[in-house]
Amino acid sequence: MEELANIPWKLIAPVLVLQFILMVIALIDLIKNQRTKDSFIMWLFIILLLNLIGPILYFIFGRRQE
Repeated sequence: MEELANIPWKLIAPVLVLQFILMVIALIDLIKNQRTKDSFIMWLFIILLLNLIGPILYFIFGRRQE
């Protein structure tokens, strides 16, 4: 438990909040703009499993399918 007390939460908390916000926004956008079921499932896994980089990849590459 002492390891948790030594973590610099003031530095990590903004990254965690940013990650959560990006993930929620990407998931909402993905659900609203369903194109095909195959790409939906692929992007869902990318957004959920790749944490911070997954939503960024979705906004760069996933939305181009329009």
